[in-house]
Amino acid sequence: MGRMASRKTVLSVRDLSKHYGEHVIVDGFNLDVKEGEAVALTGRNGAGKSTVLRCLVGADKPTSGTVEVCGMPMRETNPDIRRNVATVIDDLDFFPDLSVVEHLDLLARAHGQEEPDALVDEVLDQVQLVPQAGQLPGTLSSGQRRRLALATAFVRPRRLLVLDEPEQRLDVEGIAWLGRRLRQDLDQGLAVVMASHEPSLVAAVRAREVELGGARG
Repeated sequence: MGRMASRKTVLSVRDLSKHYGEHVIVDGFNLDVKEGEAVALTGRNGAGKSTVLRCLVGADKPTSGTVEVCGMPMRETNPDIRRNVATVIDDLDFFPDLSVVEHLDLLARAHGQEEPDALVDEVLDQVQLVPQAGQLPGTLSSGQRRRLALATAFVRPRRLLVLDEPEQRLDVEGIAWLGRRLRQDLDQGLAVVMASHEPSLVAAVRAREVELGGARG
């Protein structure tokens, strides 16, 4: 308890609400996430999990409330925010003419990573895409494309990682690998917020569960 109390708050959400006309998706949501902590948003489909995640990373603007990352208001265009937040919340549109390794190399260099070649090689090995490194994204299986999407986050600098159902299209072995990989980042002080329907992944990262939408339906 003392160790967690001494860790810095990476993400702070206060009274976040999101409405579409008269339809209330999220109302009065609050959350604090510290270094080395994982939070799993749970709840029925339509409870607002993806909406919350999109508001956390600036993809959607809340109707009201505030989101701060490392003490800074969330603005997707802020370079400091972009250096601190990595996300996989939507299916990515990969460049059709860039290979797997070229995608990751481009991202690592664009974000100013030191020794990008070594980092990309390490991440390719971790996501088990070394044999597919020279392939175009369109030639990958759905599970391989999911691993590539996760790899795009792992080659970026980050203090907060936001994931929407990262277990999608991964087999049992892939989910176990992802749990181990996220646990490594958490042990190094990364904060993780994810929506997940996979209890084994939530357990693997020892996530604190936050339920949205009550128990209806």
